Amino acid sequence: MSLVPKFQSYSRRSAGVLLLVGVLAGVTVGGGVGVIAASSTKSVTVCANKKTNVLRYAKNGKCAKTETKVVLNQTGATGTKGDTGAAGAKGDAGVNATLAITQQSVCDGSDVDTVANEVCKIGMTGPGGGLIFFVDYDNEYATYDYLEAAPTDGVFALSATTGVWATTTPKCGAAAPQATNCQTETIYTETGVGLAAIRGLHRGLFGGKVATAAIVARHDVGVFFKNLYAAGVADDYTTATASDWWLPSKDELQKMQENLNNKGVGGFASGSYWSSSEVGANLAWVQNFYDGFQYYNDKPGRSYVRPVRAF
Repeated sequence: MSLVPKFQSYSRRSAGVLLLVGVLAGVTVGGGVGVIAASSTKSVTVCANKKTNVLRYAKNGKCAKTETKVVLNQTGATGTKGDTGAAGAKGDAGVNATLAITQQSVCDGSDVDTVANEVCKIGMTGPGGGLIFFVDYDNEYATYDYLEAAPTDGVFALSATTGVWATTTPKCGAAAPQATNCQTETIYTETGVGLAAIRGLHRGLFGGKVATAAIVARHDVGVFFKNLYAAGVADDYTTATASDWWLPSKDELQKMQENLNNKGVGGFASGSYWSSSEVGANLAWVQNFYDGFQYYNDKPGRSYVRPVRAF
């Protein structure tokens, strides 16, 4: 008969015979089917009564004629090897698994020479003489792949190390609604959703270049010297090998904080630096290189300038 798996335990002592706890499922015992789970790793012999199916442990390995002998923990014959499964689908490539940009060997790293012939990486000296602080390995941004911070801060008029975000040039070089000046009005002529969108783009990586151009254009109409305001200082900045610098965006400053200042390089002042990203009509974002936080400051406030460029 076919026995239902049992979770009952039997414990009888008679003439020195010890009955075991058994779970029946898979070995023929007295016409039934059973498996006896034993904790021992050695082979043991169990005798099953052919009438009652009661099990007992046979220490000497022998069973009576009225019992069925079962040897536990024996190794069975080796099974047939199964077929090899089909190959799985190829997984997606991970980030930077294959570079999506053509890397440029125009930087100088920590080797003994000062020749700019190494593949550019974060922390290396770039072709403009500053430090690389972002590499667009996955080609997420159009036009450029690298961002480089200037080797020094920009300087305002009279050799001042800090200055204002914008001047008080009348109407900020534009007609209404910029009715007063660049310190109290936005430098953009867009309004509503259009203004929000362009501000968003100008806050991102590689967005500082266009934002700087917009700020400078407003001041140029008023014929203001560039060393009087942050974007002008950055736009006028030059090194021996580059003159295409701009006032960094909010996100560009954050990358400088993460990849340069946090590693103790770049020579930043322990204070706030202007970004080219407006918050509103009279506010602009700054990056504090002392505590690492970003916040906004009044445009007439005074902060440092660290120009950036891209290639």
